[in-house]
Amino acid sequence: QVQLVESGGGLVQPGGSLRLSCAASGSIFRINAMGWYRQAPGKQRDLVARIMRDGSTNYADSVKGRFTISRDNAKNTVYLQMNSLQPEDTAVYYCNLNMGVVSMDYWGQGTQVTVSS
Repeated sequence: QVQLVESGGGLVQPGGSLRLSCAASGSIFRINAMGWYRQAPGKQRDLVARIMRDGSTNYADSVKGRFTISRDNAKNTVYLQMNSLQPEDTAVYYCNLNMGVVSMDYWGQGTQVTVSS
């Protein structure tokens, strides 16, 4: 059993910042990647940022230079620092954990990020 607990979402004005956290617990082993996806109303869930087992990172083009993903291996926690937020960043943000030889995906419950004046 794996649990992902997200925190840090909320309402912020355009140009503002938020930091999301996601802590994984339970039967954690061989983490391949941890990351964040987002889903806006009526749209599909898309990758925002991901940090791989070797520490390499991937970002959606729309967030490059504004968002930074990082992790604390000792705590099995991943963070997403979001700066220069824009209304188009508004979405539910989901934490993802991929682990194991068979690449199982686990998801958090989602946290709402709203960027509005």
